[in-house]
Amino acid sequence: IIDVDEDAASYRVKDFREKGIEAMYLKADVSIEMEVAKAMEAIYSRYGAINILVNNAGIGFSGKSIVEQSLEEWKKVIDTNLTGVWLCSKYAVKYMKNTGGVIINIASTRAFQSEPNTEPYSASKGGIVALTHSLAVSLSKYNIRVISISPGWIDTSKWQVPPTAPSLSNLDHKQHLTKRIGTPEDIASLVSFLASEEASWISGVNFVID
Repeated sequence: IIDVDEDAASYRVKDFREKGIEAMYLKADVSIEMEVAKAMEAIYSRYGAINILVNNAGIGFSGKSIVEQSLEEWKKVIDTNLTGVWLCSKYAVKYMKNTGGVIINIASTRAFQSEPNTEPYSASKGGIVALTHSLAVSLSKYNIRVISISPGWIDTSKWQVPPTAPSLSNLDHKQHLTKRIGTPEDIASLVSFLASEEASWISGVNFVID
């Protein structure tokens, strides 16, 4: 787990280990090249391989109108959400290209269906979808598959540290065809499938879960 949130990531590693799952945490900002390079090197040093990369790091946006958005705010979202995917992929592929592997990028339905005043976030997620098929073509010669997933509205409240109460109404749930908001587990199920050999003929595409 690579994250800037030390408390949440350390808690998750502890939870994994209590369940008998090997895990480690590396504190790094995915928008800073040297931190990403060192993190990938540390992972390879510990495990001797990098087989699967899930690019899930991302930040939201405050919802200011474009005339109020600063260039610094734009850059912060793009650097974390989009450049972070590029950097993590770049330094994982350094080790992955010898053995093959899978890169799964978490985009968003905001790449295709926007809300007002979300330009930095929407642009970053649209960029992830485009970057995905570009990487898939470039990396196919190394037997590396690259796929993106675009989730809709996901309730992450119970995964916060400490967990928070979801602020959801019945209407929030009913607007979905399944009559409920999505959960991180819904996305993880698809990630697990796409990373497996069962999905070995899938690359360069985006999956919407909403």
